[in-house]
Amino acid sequence: MKPKARRLRDFLAASRNIALVEVIEAKGSTPREVATWMLVSRDAIFGTIGGGQLEFMAIARAREMIEQNVETTRLDVPLGPEIGQCCGGHVKLYLVLLDEELREAIPQRISFEEEIQPHVYLFGGGHVGHALAQALALLPLTVAMVETRPEELLGAPEGVRTIATAVPEEIVRGAPAGSAFVILTHDHALDFLIVSEALGRNDAAYVGMIGSKTKKATFKSWYLREAGGGEEAFDKLVCPIGGSSVKDKRPSVIAALVSAELLHFLPGERQI
Repeated sequence: MKPKARRLRDFLAASRNIALVEVIEAKGSTPREVATWMLVSRDAIFGTIGGGQLEFMAIARAREMIEQNVETTRLDVPLGPEIGQCCGGHVKLYLVLLDEELREAIPQRISFEEEIQPHVYLFGGGHVGHALAQALALLPLTVAMVETRPEELLGAPEGVRTIATAVPEEIVRGAPAGSAFVILTHDHALDFLIVSEALGRNDAAYVGMIGSKTKKATFKSWYLREAGGGEEAFDKLVCPIGGSSVKDKRPSVIAALVSAELLHFLPGERQI
């Protein structure tokens, strides 16, 4: 069971009295989008609709519903000075107490949201690979770490899938459309092989290879002359990864920079 699903299971088991809060309309500048939701019990919350005064009001109203046994209500909230927010947008919320049917449906909703999350494949379980896996495990992404050396997968963070294989390029071929591929193995030749496979898919959201401008130039020469690749495909390669404005090369710093870079290329918000 994935971490979010486990947290949801524990949350639902902890209380029989829970309200669902869902954004049903969002106009202008708002903290979150339509279909974003959270759960509220008497003493805890699961998820967020964006924080701030809007969420504070929603939590207070949900707990009133629980105490008064009010089944449903709606909140129509302008995000202006009158509630202490300056977003300038307008949000409508639907609140409902969970019955047995909703209790069964909510875990299925989590499962669906996780299924449509963007997939990120990390090739390489070295220091940077593990640091990046730790950073990405906190984000709404489906992350897999791929290694030819099984021992390097030990210690991967909870929720990150580990794949030990002698032919990592096969993992590239089997990945869903729109996946991101981050290549940072211990072997430049292996990096080149995986990158070539990823660029050949034509449907990758991101293909990034750790290394220098010199490494990129060496790969380009090989890719165009030996691998039969084209300039258009090569131009999609991000190398170095994480940008060049920050010179700090510690694994944790690289992981933070690459995480931000990935979010720029991957699809946007997907609920909680």
